[in-house]
Amino acid sequence: MVALDRGARRGESPAILRALLTGLRAGARPEVSVGVGLAVGAFGAAASRPRQLAEMPSFAGDLLDPGQSHGDVLVQIAGERAGDVAKALDRFLGAAPGWRVRWRVEGFRVGNRVEDGRGLARNPFHFTEGFGNPAGERETAERALVRAGQGEPEWAVGGSYQVVRIIRFATELWDKDSVHEQERIIGRRRDGRWLDGTPMDDQPNFAADPKGRLTPLDAHVRLAAPDRRNPPPLVRRSYSYDRGDGDTGLVFSCFQRDLAKGFEAVQKRLEGEAMAKYLLTTGGGYFFVPPPGDAWIDAVAPA
Repeated sequence: MVALDRGARRGESPAILRALLTGLRAGARPEVSVGVGLAVGAFGAAASRPRQLAEMPSFAGDLLDPGQSHGDVLVQIAGERAGDVAKALDRFLGAAPGWRVRWRVEGFRVGNRVEDGRGLARNPFHFTEGFGNPAGERETAERALVRAGQGEPEWAVGGSYQVVRIIRFATELWDKDSVHEQERIIGRRRDGRWLDGTPMDDQPNFAADPKGRLTPLDAHVRLAAPDRRNPPPLVRRSYSYDRGDGDTGLVFSCFQRDLAKGFEAVQKRLEGEAMAKYLLTTGGGYFFVPPPGDAWIDAVAPA
């Protein structure tokens, strides 16, 4: 992921944004996928901006570094091989004058696989993530894609709000805890099984454990989704990162059609979770991923 700011010629915003999109196409190759997210700074006329798009606030426990946060545009390049991704990024930056890199982070997915339609991977705390995602395209679209009638600009229908959080993990402190204690902090076994014995592909009834005897009340999964039969309306796609010198963690990324009902509602519930002392969010931002095709470009960056 690379967050970009416009250079000194901010008055030429539409032309510079169009040049950026041209650069994205120039960097595209079959071996990589390229996506773009627009932040508040990408928009000129406020009327064209998605209704909920704003600068990501600092939540409880955050220590946001301005040099790793926000930006006008987010570019994400993904591929099977790191070398292909690096080459695509070089091609893209070379074809996008008028922009400067604000921050960048390289991510990877350990144990990346698909099970029952869900993309799974192992995070730096040794736990498998992704079980809470929907298994089918229909439910994925229901959670993630903006619909007509939401009060959003017409061009934004079919797009998605993306939240990126660069979260540093205190892995040395975490690894001092027993696996049993780690599982009670998360609220799942390392392989994804539920603590109360509910089958992995089913949803536990937390209401049947009101005192948290089986799944602690401050466990991550219990606070994030207290009613597993009505999961949070978002879809996750996160990556691990390792910058060396002990700076390892997660590039948390999620998509939703409504920021307030999706990420922000979950984040507020997580205040005071048992895992908080092992996490430090240092960067990221709010972005809007446009719908497929090019029709939206004229609304965002008129010629």
